[in-house]
This record gives sequence, C-alpha cells and structure tokens, in this order.
Amino acid sequence: MVAAFAHPAAGRAAVNHLIDQSSPYLQQHAHNPVDWYPWGDEAFALARRLDRPIFLSIGYSTCHWCHVMEQESFADPEIGAAMNALFVSIKVDREERPDIDQLYMEAAQMMTGSGGWPLNLILTPDGRPFYAATYIPKEDRFGRMGLRSLIRRIDELWHHDRARLLASADSITQALREMPAATGRTALSEALLTRARAALAESFDHEAGGFGDAPKFPSPHKLRLLLRLGERAMVEQTLDAMRAGGIYDQIGFGFHRYATDRFWRVPHFEKMLYDQAMQMLAYSDAFAATGHGRHARVVRELADFVARRLTDPDGAFYSALDADSAGGEGRYYQWSIDELEAALGKEDAVFAARVWGMERRGNYLDEARRLRNGRNIPFLAQPPLDADRARMERIRRRLLAARAQRPVPFRDDKVLTDWNGMMIAALAHAAARLGDDGLLAQARRAAATVLERMWDGKRLRHRWRAGQAAIDGTLDDYAMLVWGLIELYQADFTPRWLQAAVAIDRAMRARFAMKDGGFYLTDGGDQRLLARPHEWFDGATPAGNSVALANLLRLAHLTGDMRLVAQAEAGLRQAAGQMAQAPTGSSALLWALADYLGPMRELVVAGRDDDPELERMVALARRGFHPGLVLLRHDPALFGTVPFLKEQGAIDGRATAYLCENFACNRPVHTARQLAELLDPSAGR
Repeated sequence: MVAAFAHPAAGRAAVNHLIDQSSPYLQQHAHNPVDWYPWGDEAFALARRLDRPIFLSIGYSTCHWCHVMEQESFADPEIGAAMNALFVSIKVDREERPDIDQLYMEAAQMMTGSGGWPLNLILTPDGRPFYAATYIPKEDRFGRMGLRSLIRRIDELWHHDRARLLASADSITQALREMPAATGRTALSEALLTRARAALAESFDHEAGGFGDAPKFPSPHKLRLLLRLGERAMVEQTLDAMRAGGIYDQIGFGFHRYATDRFWRVPHFEKMLYDQAMQMLAYSDAFAATGHGRHARVVRELADFVARRLTDPDGAFYSALDADSAGGEGRYYQWSIDELEAALGKEDAVFAARVWGMERRGNYLDEARRLRNGRNIPFLAQPPLDADRARMERIRRRLLAARAQRPVPFRDDKVLTDWNGMMIAALAHAAARLGDDGLLAQARRAAATVLERMWDGKRLRHRWRAGQAAIDGTLDDYAMLVWGLIELYQADFTPRWLQAAVAIDRAMRARFAMKDGGFYLTDGGDQRLLARPHEWFDGATPAGNSVALANLLRLAHLTGDMRLVAQAEAGLRQAAGQMAQAPTGSSALLWALADYLGPMRELVVAGRDDDPELERMVALARRGFHPGLVLLRHDPALFGTVPFLKEQGAIDGRATAYLCENFACNRPVHTARQLAELLDPSAGR
C-alpha cells in the first residue's frame, strides 16, 4: 500500500494552538510559525487585551490555493514572526464552520466584489472586518499586494490611522446586520418557471454542453430543474459531455470539482462528496426520464467510487480528496505514454491512448510552462463501440491497479452531516429509480450511522471525526439529512426513516425559522458572530433554505400536516424576488416552487409483502420520472406519524393503490396497469 501524500506542514517540530484540533485543515497549519488560534473566546480575548487586529484565514483541506498560500507564506518563519508581532491569527475550516465562512464571505464580497478560498480578512479585536482578500502572494505580484507588504501597511494604519479602519469596519458590519431576509415581493406563479427556463436556455453552451464559458462547473440542480420543465436535450448533452470529459475520472470514476476549460477536458482535480451526490441525482433522474442505460451506468460508477474512496468503516461518508499529490496538482490522475506502455504493454497502450485521447506530447497545455508536458488527462475521445467495452473495462482495471501504486491524494476523513444527507438522498433516490439493492444498502448503512452518531433526539451535530461528534448543526445539516431520510423512506418503506425525518424537521423549524418565512443558517448560539446569516442562493450545493422548503412540502403530503404548506409558502414568498431576478442561481428554490404550484400527489400502496402485483405497482411508481409524487406504504407502525394511512389499507386482501391529487383521491386500483393510467393518463392514448 502506497502511503498517502503527506502535507508539507507534517513533521515540523514547532506547534501552535491548532495542534489539538480535529479538523484536517487546521491540523495542516498546526506546525506553522504563525501562532494560529482556532475560532473561540481565547483568541478574541487575547486580541482585545493586546489591542491587536485579528487575521482571519478561512479555507478547507483540499483547497489547492490554500496549500499554495500555506507553503509560500504561513510556513515562512519571517512572515510568521511578522504576523505574530501584529495580529492575533485565527484559522477556520469552512466545512466545519459554514456559518463563519458565509458571514465573512458576504463581507468580502461587499468589500471586493468577489470571493473564494483561501479567504483572508483582517478584523478589529471584536470581529468587525475592514480588509478582505482571497489568495495573497508572499511578495507583490499578479497585480496583488503581497502579504509582506500588507503586514507593513496594516501595521502603519492600525497605529497611525486607526479611525479610518474602524469607520470601514463599522460600515461593513452595519451592512451585514441589515442584509434583508426577503428579496422582494413577486407573485408565486408559473411565470417564474418560464423565466428560469429561458434564462438557462440563454446561458446554455450548445456546442460543449453546460452553462457559460470557462471555467465550467457541473450544475446538477440546474439540470434537474430543466428535466422537470421538460428540457431533456440540454440535460442529456451536458451529462454526456461531462461523462466523456476529463472532469470525470475515466480510470477510477467520480467527478472532479470543475473544468478549467469550456469542453470539460482539464479539471481542477479535487473530488468533493457533495459533487458525487448531486451528479448522481442528475444522472438517476435522466435515466428515469429517458430510460437510457448510459445514465444508469454513471450512477453505479459514482456509487463504486464513493464506496471505495469516501466511505468510513461504519458506512458514513468522508468529505473529499485533495487535488494535490506528490508531483503537483492532478499528477495522480495523469499518464504519459511511457507509463501506459509500462502498465499495459505496447498493444493495449495504443488502444488505451486512442480510446482516452492520449498523445506522446501530452493532450493539454501546461499553463505554468505554456507548453505540452508529455502528460495526459484521460477523456473519451470518441463514443466506445459495444464490441470494445469489455476490453476497455479490463484495461481500465489494470490502469487503476497501476495508479494505486502512486502516492495517493490526501483524503479529508471528517464526516459532515449535511454532505452525508445529500449522499444518502442521492443513493436512495438512485436505488429507487434503478431498482438497485446495492445502492439502497449503501444509503441505509450511512443513514443508520449518521443518526446514531449525530442525532440525540433533540439536536444534530455537524461533524464527526476521530470518534467524536462536535459542532452544533446548521440549517443545512437538518435540511439535507431530512431530505436523505425522505428519499430513503420512499425507497424501502422503513418507518424509522420517515419518523426521524419528521422529528428532525420539527427541531429544524424550532431552531432556525425566521419571523416572516424561511430559515437562518444558525441557531444564534455563537455570540461572536456579528450577524445571524441566512442564504437563499444555490451554489455548488442547493441552499439550505431551498431544501428545507422542498422538504416541508413533501412532508406535508407524506404526513397530512398541511400547516407545513403554509410555512413553505411563507419562505417561497420571501425568495420570490430572487427567483425572478436571478433564476439561474435559484434552481433548487424553483424546484420547491414547482412542488408548491403542483400538482403534488400522494400514492399509498397496501397489500401483502409477497404479492407480485404490489411489487409491480411499487416498481412502477419508484422507477418512473414523477416529480411531485410522494410514496407511502400502509403500515400500522406509521399511524401515529401519518394518521390518514389508517383509512387506506388493502381491500379484500388484494394489492391496492390510492392516488390522491389536489386534496382529492381517485378510486383505489388493484393492478400496475391501472396505476400506470392514473400516473400518466396520456400514456394510454
């Protein structure tokens, strides 16, 4: 077994105040000469006592430019000494504390117009920001002030022109506290969905798939919305282009974070759990909507990758794989022709090079040197012939085995509740669409582990690592886990999942609800935060508000508690202005709006476990593309949670299905054929 790539900070003798932290990202900085503190009372009290500004640096363990800045500057003894003389320095893992990250990212965007990671801010001793930047080089270059110059400049201003800094800090803090909970009043109507369809079509790249130009990000929630709106061509073109591109690991499976080029060929190589989850949802929906088996293959490949590389011994899911390894960013995934020949022999190397678009000179431009460097990023150069598939798979497995002998990228092994919730949702959703018991087993095992570790019956914890759960859960933890449990219940009808979803959703509403609709990100417990953040925009993942509102609507129809519809409606009204003004950043919200506008339908099935007609009805409901449909099984164990189930049992011992829509129920039916006509009346015409 080849040892994992060791981060450059490892093995240094000196330690700082991060040494006892569990976060892999904080551990990567625990040996810096910068005297880092974790976010907490100790650091803020020290800054006040010494009357020093705070240098706040936010990143995550698989962030390439975070590594670059650490190696260039934070590991430099001279820079460390200068920072220690002027600042109290605080390091934050954005994945552990998304609330801190979101609040100060808002501040950075107010000050600079942009954001990203690493995110570096300078604060007053009580946390008010007056300077923000992303990556800061050690010396002045790239048109940026270097960290060495910045330290001198802040030192001068802090001691000789502090009033100007404090005035800026007051202005930014006031703006953060006055950020509106609502984004404007707009009617909740189909017009918002029509506007979104037009905006997505306008930004669609008809040649390469996806949206916009380089860099190009996977946008699975946009694709899922387009599928729901009946726009299959754009979705399939994008899914096929991504699967064929270098953004997809052709040898070991799994999606890299994004492509640096328009045609999906050259990725930024980190692999995030949430990307695998969201892509799995998009591909499984595409399979359900089209029946095309190539989409189902990608779902199973993603599940295989997650099982091999991102699953802990108890079945929960790790967070990410780094982009960097020995040899530099992405080197683990690249091949020279000589390496191909050594692994495969001449004949199979020629075949592999043709299939995956690899060349002797290299198949991409090395941006650092502006030339081709002899290395190749595999991509599908042409659709494989059926006759070649078996050979391709044999060769892929041999290359995977050869690649395993290289130093592997660092794995961030913390378990996050929100990202696990997304992965559980994706696996359960896919298991239902594909009828795949293996995917279902993965989802069940993860859900059981996350509930055991993170939910005490009253509150959720956000992070598990080294045998301990820690950090109060945010809105995203509650919303994403409820989503996963809803999907899992509908995939296997185990009452426990729905009961847990209802309980966690109830706790979420009690902790995070805003007065006029929607939810805060935090429960307000951290008094060091300048404001209580909330988020409506979808990013790489759907916003917690988007998922929470969709959950409310589904739980209303699953349980019969229509009070949840009113709460969802209030949130959607708060977000309506955003959906109108920025539809491409609101895809998951618009999915919730589509549920609200309806029709939403409840399907209850009842009958004996061994009745083949019942199995056919369930398979029909699960495997089709039926947005807005929720699925229940008549079960006395759920009567307390779903009272209306008492009235919807099997009739005369026969398999029975009850389909209700718009608060009215059809006559019960007893065959899959009859149910198919109810689910899609146009299919029989």
